[in-house]
Amino acid sequence: MASLLYLPLILLIIPLMITTAQNTPSPGYYPGSRISSIGFDQGYSNLWGAQHQRVEQGTVTIWLDSSSGSGYKSLHPYRSGYFGAAIKLQPGYTAGVITSFYLSNNEAHPGDHDEIDIEFLGTTPDKPYTLQTNVYIRGSGDRNIIGREMKFHLWFDPTQDFHNYAILWTPSEIIFLVDDVPIRRYPRKSDATFPLRPMWVYGSIWDASSWATEDGKYKADYNYQPFIGRYKNFKIGGCTADGPAACSPPSASPSGSGGLSQQQSSVMEWVQRNYLVYDYCRDGKRDHTQTPEC
Repeated sequence: MASLLYLPLILLIIPLMITTAQNTPSPGYYPGSRISSIGFDQGYSNLWGAQHQRVEQGTVTIWLDSSSGSGYKSLHPYRSGYFGAAIKLQPGYTAGVITSFYLSNNEAHPGDHDEIDIEFLGTTPDKPYTLQTNVYIRGSGDRNIIGREMKFHLWFDPTQDFHNYAILWTPSEIIFLVDDVPIRRYPRKSDATFPLRPMWVYGSIWDASSWATEDGKYKADYNYQPFIGRYKNFKIGGCTADGPAACSPPSASPSGSGGLSQQQSSVMEWVQRNYLVYDYCRDGKRDHTQTPEC
C-alpha cells in the first residue's frame, strides 16, 4: 500500500527530471553560428601518435591503447578567437583517460607556458563524465603550476551524440561554451592573471591515471582499450599571431562589444547552479594569494 501511495509522486518527479535534462534554457545568441566549419586538414595536422589517428569524411578519430595515445595541432598560432569542435566521447569504463580540446603555447614556452583547457575526465560506468575547464598563466608541471579549474557535469550524455564545445578568447575575457551555451566566463582582471601570448589549438587523448578520475582513485584499464575520441565540425574564427593588428575576434554576445547578454548570463547562472561540481575560487584548501582574481 505504501508503494502505491508514493507512485503519483514518482510519476510527477520523472517528467520533471526529463524536462530539466532536455530543456536547456536558450542563450538567445549563438556565436558559433557566425563561423563557418572547416575540414580537419584545413586547420590542423597530426602532432603525435599518427598511427592512432584517422580522418574520414570530415571526422577525425583519435584513440588511446597501451602503446600510445594521439594528438593534433593547429597549423597556425593565434592571439585571440573562437575555437570549437563537435566531440563525441566513448561510453563505458574510461577512468584515467583524458579527451581534450585546448589552447597552449607549451612548445614555444616550455616550463613557462599559457593554456586554456577543455578536458573530459574519464569515468566509471556508474558516473557521468566531468568536463574540466582550466586556465594557466605562465606555468606548467616542471615549474610552479597554478590551475584555475572549474568542473561541470553536463545536462546530456556526451557519449550519445556529437556536441559542440568551444573556447572564445579575446583580449578582455575567456568564455567556455557547450553548444554555444556559456558555462564559464573568465575576465581579464590584470595582465598577471590572463594569457596574452599567442597559442596553438590542440586536441588529444592520453593516459592521466595519476589524477584524472577521482584524484587518481580509478586508473586506465587497458582491458577496455581502445579509448576513442571523435571530433568534427571544426571552427576557427581567430586572429593569427602574424595577422593584421586591426584584426578583432568574434564577440560572444549580440552587442558585439564583448561580455554576455543578460539572457546569456542567466543561462550561465542556470548551468553553474545545476551542474557546477568544483570551483577553485571556493576551494578552502587552495592558497588564494596565488589566484587574486578570486
